[in-house]
Amino acid sequence: MKYRLFVGALLLSLFASAQKKDTLNVLFIGNSYTYYNNMPHLVSLISDSTDTKIVTRKSTRGDSWLHEHWNGRKAIKTREVLAKEKYDIVVLQEYSMGAINSPDSLRKYVAKFAKLVREYGAEPMLYLVWAREKVPQYQADLNDAYEFVAKENKMLLVPVGKTWELAKKYRPNIQLFDPDGTHPSNLGSFLTAAVFVGAITGQVPEKVYQNPSVRDGRGETIELMRLDWLDMIFALKVAREAVETYCGTD
Repeated sequence: MKYRLFVGALLLSLFASAQKKDTLNVLFIGNSYTYYNNMPHLVSLISDSTDTKIVTRKSTRGDSWLHEHWNGRKAIKTREVLAKEKYDIVVLQEYSMGAINSPDSLRKYVAKFAKLVREYGAEPMLYLVWAREKVPQYQADLNDAYEFVAKENKMLLVPVGKTWELAKKYRPNIQLFDPDGTHPSNLGSFLTAAVFVGAITGQVPEKVYQNPSVRDGRGETIELMRLDWLDMIFALKVAREAVETYCGTD
C-alpha cells in the first residue's frame, strides 16, 4: 500500500511556514532509534545544504515507548519540554517493535500526542521505523500499521523503513545496521537523517561534507562520524528517490 506522506492542507501549512522564515525548530521524541549516532544533529547538519535550516532538539530515553513519554515514566519529561519551547514540527517515534507487539498503544498515544502537539501550534510527524535485521518480513506490517495511524490522525509520515528497503534493493549487502542487528550503523543514521531532511524541507542535497561535525562551547570541532564519500552520495540519492516516491502528493 503506497502512502503519500504530505497530506494536502498540512503540506500547504508546513511549506507556507517554511517560506516565511529560513529556520524550522524540530523536536524529536523517541528512544535510541532517534538518538543513536546523533541522528538529530545529522538532520541539522544536512539541512545546511538546503534552503531551510532545521534546528533540532530531542526528548529521548533508551527502550522507551510513547506511552512512557506521555505518562512521564523513567524520569522522562517530554510533555514539559513541549510546553516550554515553541516548535514547528514534533517527530514521534514509537518503540521499535511497538507496532507489532502493541498496535493499540501506538494508535492511542500517537493520537494523544498529535492532539497536544497541534494545541501548541506545531505539526506532528510520525517516524516509520525499520524492521530488525533478523525479521525483515515485519517491515510490511510496520508499513501498514504506521500508514493507518498517520492517516487516522491526518499527520505526516516519514518513510524511513521504506527507504532502508529501497537502499537494500540497490545494494543488498549494504550495512545499515549496527552489529546488534537493531540499531543503525553510522550509514544507517545518515540515511535516516537525509530522509527526514527531505520530508521536512522537500529537498535532499546532492552532497554534504564528508565528515559531519559540530563545534563545542570552546569552538573546537567534534567529528560525529566518518563515512565513505561514495556511501554518502549513495545515501543521499536513495533518500531523494524515497522522498519523491513516498512523499509526493496525489
